[in-house]
Amino acid sequence: MKALVAPSYGPLDQLVVTDVPKPAPGPGQILVRVETAALNPLDAALVVGAMREMMPVEHPFVVGMDASGVVEAVGEGVTGYAAGDEVLAYTHFHPGTIAEYTLVTEGPDVAPRPAGLDAARAAALVSTSLTGECVLDAVAGETGQTLLVIGATGGVGSFVVQLASRAGLRVLATAAPADAEYVRGLGASEVIDYTAVDTLKEALRLAPDGVDAVVDLISRGPALAGTAAAVKEGGRLVSTLMGPTEFERGVTVTYVRMATRDGRLGALAERVLSGDLSVEVTATYPLSDAPKALAEFAAGRYTRGKVVVTV
Repeated sequence: MKALVAPSYGPLDQLVVTDVPKPAPGPGQILVRVETAALNPLDAALVVGAMREMMPVEHPFVVGMDASGVVEAVGEGVTGYAAGDEVLAYTHFHPGTIAEYTLVTEGPDVAPRPAGLDAARAAALVSTSLTGECVLDAVAGETGQTLLVIGATGGVGSFVVQLASRAGLRVLATAAPADAEYVRGLGASEVIDYTAVDTLKEALRLAPDGVDAVVDLISRGPALAGTAAAVKEGGRLVSTLMGPTEFERGVTVTYVRMATRDGRLGALAERVLSGDLSVEVTATYPLSDAPKALAEFAAGRYTRGKVVVTV
């Protein structure tokens, strides 16, 4: 089968679309014929080796972790799926999804694709929406509280804004002027133009006592100390990146890693189908152009929505 492959740790320009063995489903596994796969920042980090200590990969490495497609075959013990079922799945990049076929274990990482939900949006919602819900769980906000979202236009950020606003939080979201209406459409109460003003000063102008919580999807390391300055005493800072475990002020920090729970992926897909939540597919590439797609994505060409590869 054809797949996007990294032969070793190294720069993205080593990526090739080439033939690799087609996987076979073992006990409890589902073989999915991929229709669409979505790109994530972690894909590039795994290729170049930035995560090799925490998340080592075997080479040749097939890239990708989010997919939507059709069940081709099932392994022994699989009871919830059969050949021909349309699904969306998260594979934990073992094996990758930017390929003609991929494997996923039956359980919370796979869900039926609702009739009427196209393959592109289905693939695009997988890890972003699941991470968004994990982030909101960590925020633990209450109706009427104020949440600042830094990085609101990206895949995860867009879901955090939507989920938080649907939960009754007042959302302050950062965005460039061209994306201001988009972010308001997601549910942001106020949009902070980070290209024209200091984000933290503007957040404190809008919430003079400090925000109840901030989700920072951009900063990492010591830079998060500045982000914490926007949070009121006793508030919370949530990040998907690494940084200090505590701050001088009384701010609780939580670093989130995406986790799947039974029923959550299917429920999120249903909410996208119903229109309660939205996912924007910014760009689509064919499998033959997958190396270009990941290179342009990693270079920051797309700051809004999701990029997908059709197979």
